[in-house]
Formats: sequence, C-alpha cells, structure tokens
Amino acid sequence: MIYLQSKTIIMRYRFYSKIVSLFILIICVQTSYAQQSPTETINTATNITTEQKDIINLSKKKWEWMADKNVDSLEVLFDEKSMFVHMGGSWGKEQEINVIESGGIWYKKAEVYSVVVNMFGNTAILLNDIDLEAVVGGNTVTNPFMVTEVYIKQKGKWLMCSLTFSRLMRPVKMNNLSQEN
Repeated sequence: MIYLQSKTIIMRYRFYSKIVSLFILIICVQTSYAQQSPTETINTATNITTEQKDIINLSKKKWEWMADKNVDSLEVLFDEKSMFVHMGGSWGKEQEINVIESGGIWYKKAEVYSVVVNMFGNTAILLNDIDLEAVVGGNTVTNPFMVTEVYIKQKGKWLMCSLTFSRLMRPVKMNNLSQEN
C-alpha cells in the first residue's frame, strides 16, 4: 500500500512538473516574439480604383500643402468637425490650422513608402507608411509614422475628417534630410 501511494505521488509530481515546464516554455516563446520589431507594415495596392487613386492624390496634395503652410487649401480640405491626433495631443480643425500657420508644427517633408486605401461607401480610410521630417517647437525631428487619414464624400467632394499619427517601431528610412529651416 505504501509502495502504491509513493508511486502515485511520483507520477503526480512528474505530471505537474511537465505542465509547469510546458507553461514556462509557452511564456518564453510568447515573450520572445513580443519583443521583435515588425519588419513590414503595409504594401501599396497595385490594383486600385479611380476613386482610390483620387484619394491617394488628394493625400499627396495635402502633404504638399502642409509643407508649404498653405492653410487656404487646407481650410477647404478639412471638415469643420475634423480631428487631428499627434504624439503631443489631439485637437480640431481650427487649432490644426493655427498650428500650421504659426509654424508650431512645420511638416517639412513626408516621405511616403506605401499607401493603402479602403473604401466604405462615402468614406475612405487611407494608411500611409511615412517618415516625417518636421520642425516642432523650433527643433527638426524625423519620425516613422503610420498615418491614418479618414475622408468623407459630401456633395461630390472629399473632405478630411481625421488625421492620426501612430509612431512606428521601425527605424527611419529617409536618407537626405533637408537642412533648411
């Protein structure tokens, strides 16, 4: 009887030790994958509709207008209820226009690496994988971002209703930074 009890205890010990070892192995594998940086974000679609191409072109113009501080064109593009999410905060159209006009943020150069546009009726969601060179508070900074732009079509015209900058973990790809201020 004692032999049987000892054997049962040993079998339970082996079983529990295997379960604990398996648990530790799973935790270690998950942790190692969680620490890896993403190697790729999005790929530019090759088969796009005319409407998607229009949104991509509008986004390109928007980056140019922001670099040129062309607030008149941006005023027309931004919907009255549009929202802007930056690393330092979020605000509406009026403050974004004021920030651009005053030079609080100068979007000097956006190097776009890939673009994807998804259409949902009269709504377009565009993702840009970019490096953005900007002057913020007098300091030139370059950051890799995934920028989400949301456009709505009203009365036959596309308006931007949201612009969100999400910082990426990848290194900056942009080679030649502009030295002009």
